[in-house]
Amino acid sequence: MLILARRIGESIMIGDQVEISVVDIKGDQVKLGIKAPSQVKVYRREVYAAIQAENRAAAATTGELPRLEDLLGKTPPAGSGDSGPTPPPGA
Repeated sequence: MLILARRIGESIMIGDQVEISVVDIKGDQVKLGIKAPSQVKVYRREVYAAIQAENRAAAATTGELPRLEDLLGKTPPAGSGDSGPTPPPGA
């Protein structure tokens, strides 16, 4: 791990495109400004960990989606299918 000392208004560069600047220091809190290209995603560590956990959970699913009828608690009428809407009675 690289440890650097910086003052308000000073920056560090990560590669050629990411600049991290010290914006403010109050007590034990440091505010950082981050300039990066839009394709570089920047997250707080706890948010990044939550995203990774969600991705792992999504990847572990069976991939099967429930049927609409099961979700609505309805069963399709007998003989229905891709034949289109059922005509009204007496038609």
